[in-house]
Amino acid sequence: MKRERILVADDDAVIREGLRRILGMEGYEVETVSNGRAALERLKDESFRLLITDLKMPGMSGIEVLQSIRSCQPELPVVMITGYAAIDNAVEAMKHGATDYLAKPFGNEEIVAKVRTALDNRAILLDEIYLRRELSETHGFDRLVGESVEMKKVYQRILQVAASESTILISGESGTGKELVARAIHAHSPRRHQTFVAVDCTALAESLLESELFGHVKGSFTGATQTKRGLFEIADGGTLLLDEIGNLSLTTQAKLLRVLQERVVTPIGGTKPITIDIRLITATNVNLRELIKLGRFREDLFFRLNIIPIELPPLRERKGDLMLLAGQFLKSFAEENGKELRGFCPDVIDSLKNYHFPGNVRELENLIERAVVLSTGPLIQRQDLEMPGDDLAEYSVVASEVPQDANELKERKRMLREQAVVPLERAFLINALERNDWNITRAADEVGMQRPNFQAMLKKQGIVSRTHRD
Repeated sequence: MKRERILVADDDAVIREGLRRILGMEGYEVETVSNGRAALERLKDESFRLLITDLKMPGMSGIEVLQSIRSCQPELPVVMITGYAAIDNAVEAMKHGATDYLAKPFGNEEIVAKVRTALDNRAILLDEIYLRRELSETHGFDRLVGESVEMKKVYQRILQVAASESTILISGESGTGKELVARAIHAHSPRRHQTFVAVDCTALAESLLESELFGHVKGSFTGATQTKRGLFEIADGGTLLLDEIGNLSLTTQAKLLRVLQERVVTPIGGTKPITIDIRLITATNVNLRELIKLGRFREDLFFRLNIIPIELPPLRERKGDLMLLAGQFLKSFAEENGKELRGFCPDVIDSLKNYHFPGNVRELENLIERAVVLSTGPLIQRQDLEMPGDDLAEYSVVASEVPQDANELKERKRMLREQAVVPLERAFLINALERNDWNITRAADEVGMQRPNFQAMLKKQGIVSRTHRD
């Protein structure tokens, strides 16, 4: 990995040279300037991991430098240099956002310790900034779940490739957990203490996406009121995930290929390339080889991305994990909504196992969240689930299932009516029994049915009465 860059601003040449020597011996790349304005100019043009600045300098104080950079680079740690007589001012600087301070005279070990701590805190801050949105969207479900053979293969693959620097292409249908796999790879890699940045290539228009990825300089286009660092630069030293890579335009693909080949990025409107050191992971829900045939994806870029492929199975191909996932979501959403839920009614489990889940794990998560919100009892019931297809108007068939004559049509309609009625009837019975502590006589009386008829319906649905309660 390339050395971390530190900028030192101090009007005392002896201190500048001393810090350059001490930190250089520790493996850092140090650049020095003699005043605050020069420091701000360098920060606009170059990427640094840390700023060390004197509190008192002619023209522009360290506090003023700190206030200027906080609006555009809130993640940049700043260590303030001060004399013992100005400790109060140093504390005030920390109130304005300084990370730490160095009191003159300072020793070599103290300098190195302060710098290491500041850089460690920077990594934590960046993780918080760029993970907060993703983690909130998954409602705290920030790890992979599954014990099936298919998922065990994925886990093994993650452990095999995490320690490498190779580019990885994760493919799988929407909702299969591609980003979770990317995060797991990062978490097990040598870069795990650095930043993980994820960007959805479908979320922004092409021009905005390029600005987001590569950055731009002030005045490069309408609305570019200040220089902005791109995500490639922000992820420097860490891992960058480009999700839904198949949606990139051919123009952006060409720029991405150049970045991978040369390991530099040039901001929009800029002329000076910026060297980057990242682990790139890409993800797609479409077949990139098919896009290549259609002329919509560059073959040379595909070979650059597909060094280590990871294929995620859809949920319908790992149904053994279904209830494990459902239980995890149930627990999470029950806690979030302040509800005490013990589990699922049998018909709910049957419905989940018989559904094909085109939206995969994400669709299952949404179903369980909705069911938890709508639930009124200790168990999730079938009517809480509101699964797609519950409404007959949503029913669709493939060509091979279309009836060929009036008799077939009549039979198919009968089957559909029965499919719609059975879950409704089952929920009706279970609800009545639960309201009456599973006493069949009281339940039948409450709903206005004769006990034999109620029992016949129970038998038809395969619901076994709890004799110890009746």
